[in-house]
Amino acid sequence: MYVCGPTVQSSPHVGHLRSALVYDQIRRWLIYRKLDVTLVRNVTDIDDKVLENAKTEPWWALAYRMEREFNEAYAALRIVPPTYEPRATASIPEMVALIERLIERGHAYVSADGSGDVWFDTASFAEYGALTRQGGDVVEADAEVDVRGKKDARDFALWKGHKTGDPESASWATPWGSGRPGWHIECSAMATKYLGSAFDIHGGGLDLRFPHHENELAQSHAAGDEFSNFWLHNGLVHIGGTKMSKSAGNSFFAADLLAGHRPIVVRYFLGSAHYRSTLDMHDTALAEAAAAFERIEAFLARASREGEVPLVSVVPDTFAEAMDDDMGIPSALAVLYDTVRAGNTALDAGNNHEGLAAAAAVTLMLDVLGLNPNSSEWAREDASNDGALTALGALVNNLLEARATARVSKDFATSDRIRDELAAVGIVIEDTPSGAHWSLNG
Repeated sequence: MYVCGPTVQSSPHVGHLRSALVYDQIRRWLIYRKLDVTLVRNVTDIDDKVLENAKTEPWWALAYRMEREFNEAYAALRIVPPTYEPRATASIPEMVALIERLIERGHAYVSADGSGDVWFDTASFAEYGALTRQGGDVVEADAEVDVRGKKDARDFALWKGHKTGDPESASWATPWGSGRPGWHIECSAMATKYLGSAFDIHGGGLDLRFPHHENELAQSHAAGDEFSNFWLHNGLVHIGGTKMSKSAGNSFFAADLLAGHRPIVVRYFLGSAHYRSTLDMHDTALAEAAAAFERIEAFLARASREGEVPLVSVVPDTFAEAMDDDMGIPSALAVLYDTVRAGNTALDAGNNHEGLAAAAAVTLMLDVLGLNPNSSEWAREDASNDGALTALGALVNNLLEARATARVSKDFATSDRIRDELAAVGIVIEDTPSGAHWSLNG
C-alpha cells in the first residue's frame, strides 16, 4: 500500500487524522486476513507552501517540526507507523531518474526559455483523465500560475527551476538545471522506490483524485510502470455540514480535538463512518461517540467481573462479511453492538457462559479495529494518571461502602445523596447482584 501522506506546511487538522486512520483500519483488517502488508506513507517536506510558511525559520526546520506534530497526533490515535515513511527530499535522485525516462519516451519536455522547468506533455499521453473519467481536455482547477515555457494549459510541472528569492537550500542539481521537484512526481518516484513498478493499493483523500492522483497515474504509466492496481479515496470532513478548509476558516486542528476528548473516543468517532463517506463534525458528535463507546466499555467491565473473558481468534461471520464488503465498518459496528446487547442480556439472565463468550467476541472485534481499551497499545503511559485513578478509586469505594451500609439500614436518603453527589462529578454507579460498581462518565 502507498498512501499519500501530509505536506508538512502547518499543524495537522482532523482531516489528516481521518485519512491516516482509514488506511490504518484497512491495514489492520488485511493483516487479520493473514496478508503481508507493506505500507508506505510519504512526507512532502519540500513544496511551495512549505517555503511560503517558513517566515521565521528555515523551511526544513518548519517541515521537521510539523512532521513531529503529525506523528504525535497519529501516535495518540494508535495509528501504527508505516513500514517506510520516506521524505520527498530523500528521494530526489529517483525523481530525476523518472523525469529522464519521461523525457526519453517523449512524454516530458524541458522549457525552452532556460528556466530549468520540466513539464509533463499531456498531449503525448492519450489516457490522460482516465482515473477520474474526465475528457482529455481536462485542466487543473488550480492551474499553475507560473507558465514559463509551458506548451499546453493541461501540462503540469515535473521539475521547477530555481527562482530568484528561493532559498539555495531548496535546490538540487539536475541535467536541466538546479531546482526542486513538482508536487506529483515525488509520489510516483517514492511508491516505485519502495514497492516496485507494480503494487496493490494506492490511497489518499478524495481531494487528491484530481489533479494529484490523475497526474501520478499519467506520469507513471507514461514512464512504463504498471503502478497501482487499486485506487482508494477516503471521504472528507465537514464541520457542521460545511466542507472544512483553511479558506473557510473552519479548520479543526488535531491538537485541539485530542486535548478535549479521549484519544480512543476520537479514534472511534473518526473511524465509525464508511471510509468513502463524508464525516460531519457537529456540536454533539464527540459526546455521542463517547456515550456509545462507554456502553461497550461498561459491558466489558461487567463481563470481567463475572469471570475470565476467554481468548478467541475468529471474529463473528457477520462482522467479517461487513469488513470484506469494501470495509463496511458501520455494518461491522452494528454487529459489535448487537453482540454487546446479547452479552448484557445473557448476564442479566445469569448465563455467564454466553455473556463471557460475547465479551470475547467484542474484544476481538475491537482489537481488529484498534479500539480495545484493555489492549497493551492503549495502556496508560502516564504513571501520574494511574496514581490519581488509584486514589480516586479508594475514595469512591469508601463512599460506596457508606452507601451500602445506609441501604442495609434503610437510610435511603443518605444512599441517594451519595449516588447523586458521585453522579454530579461524572461517576456512574451500577448496582448489580454482586454489589455496586462505579465508572467514570467521559
